[in-house]
Amino acid sequence: MEQILFATGTILAGVSGCVGWIWGANRVLDLWPGGAILRPWVFLGPALAGLGLYLVWPALETLWRSLHDATGTQWVGAGNYLWLLNDPKFREAMRNTLLWLLVVPTLSTTFGLLAAQLTDRIRWRAVAQAMIFLPMAISFAGAGVIWKFVYDFRSVDQEQIGLLNAVVVAFGGAPRAWLSLPLWNSFCLMAVLIWIQTGFAMVILSAALRAIPQDIREAAMLDGANPWQIFLQITVPQIRGAIAVVWTTITVTVLKVFDIVFVMTNGQWGTQVLANLMYDWMFRGAPDYGRGSAIAVVIMVLVAPVMIWNIRR
Repeated sequence: MEQILFATGTILAGVSGCVGWIWGANRVLDLWPGGAILRPWVFLGPALAGLGLYLVWPALETLWRSLHDATGTQWVGAGNYLWLLNDPKFREAMRNTLLWLLVVPTLSTTFGLLAAQLTDRIRWRAVAQAMIFLPMAISFAGAGVIWKFVYDFRSVDQEQIGLLNAVVVAFGGAPRAWLSLPLWNSFCLMAVLIWIQTGFAMVILSAALRAIPQDIREAAMLDGANPWQIFLQITVPQIRGAIAVVWTTITVTVLKVFDIVFVMTNGQWGTQVLANLMYDWMFRGAPDYGRGSAIAVVIMVLVAPVMIWNIRR
């Protein structure tokens, strides 16, 4: 009860503070002759201060730490980055991250587009799209726990409680430890993120599809185009901007993926990715802040261009 009361009080104080700031600032600016010039900065100020304190400063601090040793006291320059080039685990994480980048955005966007197109004309469209979108309401960690049960493995003489192995056994196959099979286990982890992100892609692309004027499709039909030609040559080019935004948004998510790998394999059996490797160096055993920060900088460098392009789109 104490925690509930504290959380409620925090929410009320935060909302009241925001309302009071807006109301009070408006009153003062209305009375002051130069208020029109300062008004944008008065309302942008708290957000800029928060971003500077919790985003810009930590990013600069991370970059500074990446140039120091494990304790953050001795300058090593580019030593941590040279170590990355020769570390087999980092190469494994980079290889897996690139594989994720090739597979997850492609399949998530494709499945989302197909789901949007197939559900666009049916009467129970809202119900179907709600079911497909539902995984978005689950945290990545929660989704990892759910799918870990799906891939669960028991010995041949035991009953299989994992859905995938139960299906395999029902068709006469032998159960497999899917999460420890090299390469295949990475695809098993990717399936979780595809399952989650397909709903996001569907919602964005469904809105884009409904914005296409119907008379364009009708004109194509009158010219003799079949549904497949209309989809590929009329529909997809019309929504290529939305497809690009969905693709890049999912790409950024993939570059930062951590929870799914951490919960399901913790980077074992060749499934390591950059964010999980960063966590291992920063917080496991004897922390090495220099190497962990160097990996964080690599992630930031990979994410930044995609984010900038996505925002411009």
